[in-house]
Amino acid sequence: MEYQNKTITLKDGRTALLRAVCKEDAIPMIAYLKACYEQTPYLMRYPDEFAVTAEQEATYLERQLVSPDVLMLVCEVDGKIAGNSQIVFMSSLKTRHRAAVMIGLLREYWGLGIGSALFREMEREAREHGTAQLELEMIEGNDRALALYRSAGFETMAEHPDAFRLRDGTSRAAVFMRKVLK
Repeated sequence: MEYQNKTITLKDGRTALLRAVCKEDAIPMIAYLKACYEQTPYLMRYPDEFAVTAEQEATYLERQLVSPDVLMLVCEVDGKIAGNSQIVFMSSLKTRHRAAVMIGLLREYWGLGIGSALFREMEREAREHGTAQLELEMIEGNDRALALYRSAGFETMAEHPDAFRLRDGTSRAAVFMRKVLK
């Protein structure tokens, strides 16, 4: 899906670039994702579960770029991938009013306004696409993400108890949230 690059000003005064992914992002994206997985237990994988080659990632990113139902953005700060987001538009007749959003951000960039900016872009794209409802899933206990999602207008609609089992044996619920676009 096409996207017009956008420059934003961060809370610390630096600028950041929001842009669509490209296949040349494969190696930096792998490094970024591994770093994200290492920084928090609240993502869907552990770092050692993410074994992707540069070629596989390039192919995946290329598919995202040409898909009419997916938009994947990265946020670059000082030439480095600081965060990413993705929106997946449902395409069947019964669900085309819905879209799923995902977001990730390296810890060193938390609190700078990147997450909010990525959500604004996802919402803008959803509105242009005619989407009526944004949805996301998160792991229980991620209070920082929950605060971001609530500030973006998302509300909890359901929880799935024990949906995630951590390596230490504890379980966490999956929290399903949505934002109705008016």
